[in-house]
Amino acid sequence: MANQEKFIEDINQGYTFEGSSIVLGGAMIDKECQTNSLVKLPLKMMNRHGLIAGATGSGKTKTLQILAEQLSANSVPVLLMDIKGDLSGIAAASGGHAKIDERHEKIGVPFNAGTSPVEFLTLSDEKGARLRATVTEFGPVLFSKILDLTDTQSGIVAVAFKYCDDNSIPLLDLKDFRKTLQYMTGEGKDEVQGEYGRMSTASVGTILRKIVELEQQGADVFFGERSFDTDDLIRLDENGKGMVSILRLTDIQDKPKLFSTFMLQMLAEVYASFPEEGDLEQPKLVIFVDEAHLVFQNASKALLDQIEAIVKLIRSKGVGLFFVTQNPTDIPDAVLGQLGMKIQHALRAFTAKDRKAIKLSAQNYPDSDYYDVEALLTELGIGEALVTVLNEKGIPTPLAHTLLRAPQSRMDVLSKGEIDDILKQSKIIKKYNEEIDRESAYEVLGEKIEISQGKEHQEELKKQQAKAEKATSKKRAEKSTMEKVAGSSVGKTVIREVTRGILGALGIRTSRRSKKSGWF
Repeated sequence: MANQEKFIEDINQGYTFEGSSIVLGGAMIDKECQTNSLVKLPLKMMNRHGLIAGATGSGKTKTLQILAEQLSANSVPVLLMDIKGDLSGIAAASGGHAKIDERHEKIGVPFNAGTSPVEFLTLSDEKGARLRATVTEFGPVLFSKILDLTDTQSGIVAVAFKYCDDNSIPLLDLKDFRKTLQYMTGEGKDEVQGEYGRMSTASVGTILRKIVELEQQGADVFFGERSFDTDDLIRLDENGKGMVSILRLTDIQDKPKLFSTFMLQMLAEVYASFPEEGDLEQPKLVIFVDEAHLVFQNASKALLDQIEAIVKLIRSKGVGLFFVTQNPTDIPDAVLGQLGMKIQHALRAFTAKDRKAIKLSAQNYPDSDYYDVEALLTELGIGEALVTVLNEKGIPTPLAHTLLRAPQSRMDVLSKGEIDDILKQSKIIKKYNEEIDRESAYEVLGEKIEISQGKEHQEELKKQQAKAEKATSKKRAEKSTMEKVAGSSVGKTVIREVTRGILGALGIRTSRRSKKSGWF
């Protein structure tokens, strides 16, 4: 290990920035020696994305909380995706503790309790301003990738979008899309396929099944109106603090498809709506994705490619992304390579597979003359982390074993009453929780289907009526012929002889008058 003086010099030089920065904690040589050298994150580089990793209970959530409240204090809005439901405490001030004071004394930074302005958002039945997006806003390419469709199936989706667009039919939610597919292969088949080409009913059936799968994960709640305006994510409060928007996702932990669908749409919408910014002194928005493995574990290759592309491009819009997960290996290499800042908490080695993962994780960090990184990863205490960031020239800083500062806000969740009080003060919840169900493809095409079915029904009735009239006419003609024959002398003779023959066959003798009567 290099000498302590050289270590301190490198740390002080590496974490001294010209622009604004936030203090993450203090650098350590080992558990006994505290340097009082501060480890900082330059705000200017926060749009270069980052990773917060570590085993369960190692302190990842508290690190996320520290970053969010410090960004907010520096007028940077934040979006937190709260999977576990333990981030609401950022809205309340810390109660303080003797151990917190002791920690901050070691770091060399005074502790001041504080709060951040909070807005609660929801995708499901959790309380908060509801996030929605229309099917049209996804577009055919992104919608097809979410459903993991083949090229042929994606072509059918494109036709559905084009047909609705050409005919000014709003395509808002999933029932609109299902009705469109039903119309295209049913009553409107001749109209649609005559102009846009033939479509396989088997492919349409596959698309419908995948939509049902998405609906079963609750996506029908997400698709619709009113669409969420991304400008509401970059608000400041009356004191100039950045708004911390907490997306409550505790009831969709077992619905990774819905989570990844939302995640991708949100990033795509932010990228599409935010202007190009170039190099800003601080980001316009920082997004933290907790339990990030849920985004990637069930994603198709097409979906992963889309996420990778957006991660690469979105920083030019002044937006930073931080993925929070247990192990760096949870993140695809193509995405991991885009993450300039890394905060690594302790990892646990219980199995051979764990030890192999730790060895791979150690290779994600700069070489260090001061630490045995692979060994240190298993020895880090709670609230300690290995940190490397990008300096203002985009060069990784020296790896620093860091004693992290404590959050200024409460390290616990809010009560239901406290959450309700925040919801009452919301300036956007009334706007987004209004139920809107205007006329769209479901109603427009449903009416067309009913009209078409009505016409078909009338035509069938006419056919049946004509058939019945023809049969009646034939019977009348036959009856008329028989009546004429029966009325003639020949007819009467024939009828009499036929009748006698039948009665004779039955063994019945006809009554006769006596021979005296002169009849026989």
